[in-house]
Amino acid sequence: MSSLPIAFSAPLALAALALLPALWLILRVTPPRPRRIDFPPLKIMADLVAKRELPAHTPWWLLALRMAIAALVILAVAGPIWNPQRETAALRGPLLLLVDNGFGAATNWPERLAIAENRVAAAGREGRPVAIVGLAETPGDITLSEPRAALDRLRALPLQPHAPDRVAHLPRIDAFLNNSRDAETVWISDGLSIADDGAFLARLKQEAGASRLSIHASPPNQRALTAAENLAGALNVKVLRPTTSAAASGQVRALDLKGLPLGDAPFVFGPTETQTIARLTLPIEVRNAVSRLEVVGEASAGAVALLDDRAKRRRVGIVSGTTTDTAQPLLSPTYYVSRALSPFAEIREPRAGSSDPIGELLAQNLSVLVLADIGALDRDTAAKISTFIERGGVLLRFAGARLAAATDDLTPVRLRRGGRTLGGGLSWDTPRKLAPFTRESPFFGTPINDDVRVSRQILAEPEADLARKTWAALEDGTPVVTGERRGDGVIAMMHVTADTTWSNLPLSGLFVEMLRKVVALAGTGPQEAQAEDARVDTLSPTRVLDGRGIFRSPPATAQPVARSFTGRATLAHPPGIYGPTDGSLAVNALNPTDTLKALDLASLGAPILPVDRPVAQDIRPQLLVLALLLLVADTLATLWLGGRLRFARPGRAAAAALLFGLGLGLVLAASGTPALAQSQPVPAAAPDTRPPIPRELFAAGAVTRLAYVVTGDKSVDDMSKAGLAGLNIVLGARTALEPGEAVGVDVARDELAFFPILYWPVVAGRPIPSAETLRKLEAYMKGGGLVIFDTRDAMSARPGGGTTPEGDQLKRMLQTLDIPELEPIPRDHVLTKTFYILDGFVGRYDTGTTWVEILPPAGEDGRRPARAGDSVSPIVITSNDLASAWAVNRRGEGLVPMSGSDPRQREMALRAGVNLVMYALTGNYKADQVHVPALLERLGQ
Repeated sequence: MSSLPIAFSAPLALAALALLPALWLILRVTPPRPRRIDFPPLKIMADLVAKRELPAHTPWWLLALRMAIAALVILAVAGPIWNPQRETAALRGPLLLLVDNGFGAATNWPERLAIAENRVAAAGREGRPVAIVGLAETPGDITLSEPRAALDRLRALPLQPHAPDRVAHLPRIDAFLNNSRDAETVWISDGLSIADDGAFLARLKQEAGASRLSIHASPPNQRALTAAENLAGALNVKVLRPTTSAAASGQVRALDLKGLPLGDAPFVFGPTETQTIARLTLPIEVRNAVSRLEVVGEASAGAVALLDDRAKRRRVGIVSGTTTDTAQPLLSPTYYVSRALSPFAEIREPRAGSSDPIGELLAQNLSVLVLADIGALDRDTAAKISTFIERGGVLLRFAGARLAAATDDLTPVRLRRGGRTLGGGLSWDTPRKLAPFTRESPFFGTPINDDVRVSRQILAEPEADLARKTWAALEDGTPVVTGERRGDGVIAMMHVTADTTWSNLPLSGLFVEMLRKVVALAGTGPQEAQAEDARVDTLSPTRVLDGRGIFRSPPATAQPVARSFTGRATLAHPPGIYGPTDGSLAVNALNPTDTLKALDLASLGAPILPVDRPVAQDIRPQLLVLALLLLVADTLATLWLGGRLRFARPGRAAAAALLFGLGLGLVLAASGTPALAQSQPVPAAAPDTRPPIPRELFAAGAVTRLAYVVTGDKSVDDMSKAGLAGLNIVLGARTALEPGEAVGVDVARDELAFFPILYWPVVAGRPIPSAETLRKLEAYMKGGGLVIFDTRDAMSARPGGGTTPEGDQLKRMLQTLDIPELEPIPRDHVLTKTFYILDGFVGRYDTGTTWVEILPPAGEDGRRPARAGDSVSPIVITSNDLASAWAVNRRGEGLVPMSGSDPRQREMALRAGVNLVMYALTGNYKADQVHVPALLERLGQ
């Protein structure tokens, strides 16, 4: 076999090179060059002498040029292949091409396809049939085809996002090799082993022993992610590599559902480690928004870990009926519940001595509320819990002596009263075991510990749908866990205590799994009741990954998965997100227990060729282009020799070189025209003819100013101006803000964009602003402005006595404005801690209520309520007459006396004003838990 780096697909065409000598003789003759003769009219006959001109020989350089053109055309017709594939053995049988097209081949998939195409082309030149097997595809019969058809199939072979199942293809590969004893096997391997590939390697070793196997592989340096866990302090994910020679460091990036980055975390492998942990320390709200983790710079589905609702760390509040001074920590019901929930939930407990522990927890945006032996609930607390459940929350109650006396309806079933003594309705002589979970139970599929025993329970009153509400029962059929959906939420109840007094369930791993299932029900929305013969829910794929880890639409081969699916991705179940957004299931390329291992290819005894070797290239286009260039040069030379082109006094060799360079320059210039066109300068833009911005607008925007609305009532306007002036003095003395002088504005006429806060005292009887003015005010609020409406009627308002004239005036103003839903300012609102920590917002009066925005869902008409940037409420409504409390004279004394009995009421009103200004300027950044460590560190110094 020739060692030259060139081969020909039609070598018989090279026989035409033997005709070049004859072509040489033919091309030697050329017409003579015409003579230049003067034409004097009187001597025309005398000077012309009849001569017989003989044809001259073609110049040697032009003849060589034409011979080169002919040789280039002959070589192009012969189909030259540069750097052809060299076969390892003189095999003439069919070619079996095995291709690892799983996610492990993503790093250099184009190179692998080029190697495969090179192998198929080589088989085509030798007239050998080809069979192609994608090891990540569904196993099927292996059939031989013509090389051209095989090449088309190879180019259509996709890169799959799951690992190849080589053992599944082994029976058909073995049958093919047994039927084709002289077949050559080529394996383009990704070098990775995730499952047990021992049987597959053993069969290929037999082919290697007969010198019928060759392998293309590159060093395994892939990295992958698996086992993502949302722990108490951070989001952890396991990073894998197949060998210690792979990259030892990198970064993992967290992204949300929209693909926006939420944070990065570095990882470093030890010198001998093939596994490490990347830890993303983020606030719980941010961690719960993470839906995708990926290794930066690793374009592979294996380097992506998807997260679903199961990975969200929900906030769980726990309230116990035991008193704080008598409860022992290790005997408290909350001890077992909190320990069981801590691996997958954020635990919140009320402050010691709180007068409203349930209300305090519900105000912290809980997902699950756990009541351990809570008996009677007052009407307001029960209403709060009912609202919490209706909005999608989960209430989990544990039994106990207090719960038996409860009279509320916050239980999934009616409870039997009394009989709680030994030998009564709540006890047995022998502890009972749990019965298997029914298919309708959320716990279905969870293994039951044989050593779990229940000695006491609260019994449920018999009712028609008791079986439907029973999630877990004892061997005698009595329910031990019941539950039902109510609104968008769930009420669940354990008919045993949360400690070990009635059962040993809290000591088992089953207790942890049951709580995990209950917590996962938070936010899943209402569901239809299932029939007794209902099957396990299935989830259809909504978005899946391709081989490079990029989201795409599900292919036709993707099938739904069971809600309890925990396997690794396959062709039928590609990695991706299954089911709706509020109850999704993530399927990943790797299981949490999977590892990456490098295949021991050297033990097969077959030649291992690199993947990144030079690829065979058809050089016919290059030869034809070169022949065309030489033909252009030949044409120019012929024109020059025929006298059509003139030069001053060039030598023939110099003229030929010039002509050749000219022709080459023309061709290159023609091919470079687009690039030259792109580099042309862009025409200058037309001059800006807009009028200049007035200087007064520059002056207004250069300094932060507070503004008040001029109402037309001189006493009210003077008080507003004095109040904002007094607030400016406090802001300049206590904060880094140095505000300019307060400005009175006419909302209908003046520009509001320069003022972060607009104080609007409501005066009864004034004309209602026009619709255009109200739309302008609405745009101001949507653009980030804060409007403080002050009715100043806290003293005249009476509970249950109807609204005041100022209240009616404000109601008429706001009825056409697109403003958000309002609520009384909560105690933990960010407004209460933007600068000072406050309990309320007082002014001249301290009895009024301050209202701020709550974030409602989008309306049916699609209109977006006015919301300022950074979730700042665009509107604040109060009746405490803030400006009168802020107003001071030149000596700093208050202009108006306070109505309350607190001597510090004016100081607290000024602090409230400082908080309002800081809130409008800085947003809600202090509501972010990421600042808590820094604040605590500052407080500790």
